Amino acid sequence: MQQREVDIAIIGAGSAGLSAWHAARKHSDSVLLIEGGAYGTTCARVGCMPSKLLIAAAESAHHARDAGGFGVRVGPVEVDGRAVMERVQHERDGFVGRVMKTVERIGEENRLEGHARFDDPHTLIVGEHTRVTARTIVIATGSRGTWPGLFEAAGDRLVINDDVFEWDDLPESVAVFGPGVIGLELGQALHRLGVRLRVFGVGGALGPFQDEAVRDYADRTFNEEFYVDPDAKVECIERDGDAVVITFLERDTGERLTERFDYLLAATGRRPNVDRLDLEKAGLAVDDKGVPHYNRFTLQCLNADESPGHIFIAGDANQELPLLHVANTEGRIAGDNAGRYPELRAGTRNAPLAVVFTDPQMATVGTSRAKLESQYGGCDCIATGQASFEDQGRAIVIRQNRGLMRLYAEHGSGQFLGAELFGPRVEHMAHLLAWMLEQKLSVSRILEMPFYHPVLEEGLRSALHDLNASLRQGPAITERCMECGPGD
Repeated sequence: MQQREVDIAIIGAGSAGLSAWHAARKHSDSVLLIEGGAYGTTCARVGCMPSKLLIAAAESAHHARDAGGFGVRVGPVEVDGRAVMERVQHERDGFVGRVMKTVERIGEENRLEGHARFDDPHTLIVGEHTRVTARTIVIATGSRGTWPGLFEAAGDRLVINDDVFEWDDLPESVAVFGPGVIGLELGQALHRLGVRLRVFGVGGALGPFQDEAVRDYADRTFNEEFYVDPDAKVECIERDGDAVVITFLERDTGERLTERFDYLLAATGRRPNVDRLDLEKAGLAVDDKGVPHYNRFTLQCLNADESPGHIFIAGDANQELPLLHVANTEGRIAGDNAGRYPELRAGTRNAPLAVVFTDPQMATVGTSRAKLESQYGGCDCIATGQASFEDQGRAIVIRQNRGLMRLYAEHGSGQFLGAELFGPRVEHMAHLLAWMLEQKLSVSRILEMPFYHPVLEEGLRSALHDLNASLRQGPAITERCMECGPGD
């Protein structure tokens, strides 16, 4: 077995790992990047980019079918599944290739292939061929799809999003389990491309929404297009030949139905890839899921005695938020602190921002209403404003006038705190609100910003006006809110 000694070892060459490597290199030339699987980030290979390619094809088909609403006559729309998947894979490979160019710029002497596991707090065994001793270590091993055991009955017809992008052609039918981000994005896209579809959930959750009003509106809207049951009663999953047979109760009638599908797509969450790292030998404190305890501002893991140590964790591996921009930020913080250890710097964490590329789009900014109420200890210090897209001018013009947004602010200060958005192209409005949240702007100050006419952002202005009207402001209110503010 070969022996190597380095200053910093980074486990995982995904988005977080690459970001960590570049940050760590500013402090040392002795940085080793270890990868146990295929190079090319989750985003490029099986996540953000191929899913958006599939969604783009679906939107094209949908707009062609919908053109009659504008008085534009389009003949029967035909979807060539093989051509759709060929483009998805071709462009996906291009995105992966761009990531590979970044990896290749890291010299071979700074890269090592093989699965890594701890042998002691400072030592890694890599692929049974190399023993690596490092002063500091960054865990950036990403995550993988997970599903309940009853799905195993589907056999090789059980797939996750990774598998979808390897299809040569579109199937006739798919049962999607999990109406979260992945399930809704892929489910709607497959439906618009002509795939027979049902989406099943457990517990009533829908996408990222916590606000009941927004969630219910989204539920009604999606069900006008395709079947979604966020709290499904599934009685049986069986395999019959090449088909997955599912018995369930129809959400509206309660009728027991049995249907056959080509595939069962499990979109039921992801688990961090920390279970094969032998973390017990690293001496780290872990939670009941095996994820190390860590400081979210320094990304420093805690030892078994809860003392801070020399190991850091970033990206999907820490199970905070499985988003590319979060992985990049965390990788940079972890790599920087691994490089400057034992000195540490608390990294700047951006305002929470998430977007789901369904139609209408879903987005969340900042803190949810429920969490805000919890943080304020039940004090009535949170104001809510809302607006519908149903009568919004630009939305009517483009025939996309479905949606609801709810915004939250603090009584007294009038500071904007968060939002849940469901509507046309809200990816852009969510960014604007996240930037405003970063700047800690008040609702009144936001309303002083320019709003062009006619644009969808005028709908956001309507919600802000409604929020501003509901705010109770003044010295007494401010003092009261401060007394029972966050954390009380």
